[in-house]
Amino acid sequence: QVRLVESGGGLVQAGGSLRLSCAASGRTVSIYAMAWFRQAPGKEREFVARITWSAGTTAYTESVKGRFTVSRDNAKNTAYLQMNSLKPEDTALYYCAARTDGDSSYPYWGQGTQVTVSS
Repeated sequence: QVRLVESGGGLVQAGGSLRLSCAASGRTVSIYAMAWFRQAPGKEREFVARITWSAGTTAYTESVKGRFTVSRDNAKNTAYLQMNSLKPEDTALYYCAARTDGDSSYPYWGQGTQVTVSS
């Protein structure tokens, strides 16, 4: 079992920055990748970014490329999402998720942290 706790959300003006953190506990040795998803009101949850735990390989959805950076600190069992040049359309509830090598999807989820970008 892997437990995830997000933090770092808040209210920011357009053009500003926030850094989200996702602290993992439990069977962290089994983590293969961690990802960030978001869900805006009335919309489907969408993938934002992910990083593989060992190699640090990253991937991003097109709308955040060049603005968001996903990273991890293996010693702290924590993943981060640095969000720069924020836009009102980035407003959403942001979740982190984790999967092990044997998972085809992400079975472990945090509770979410709200990001609100004002225009």
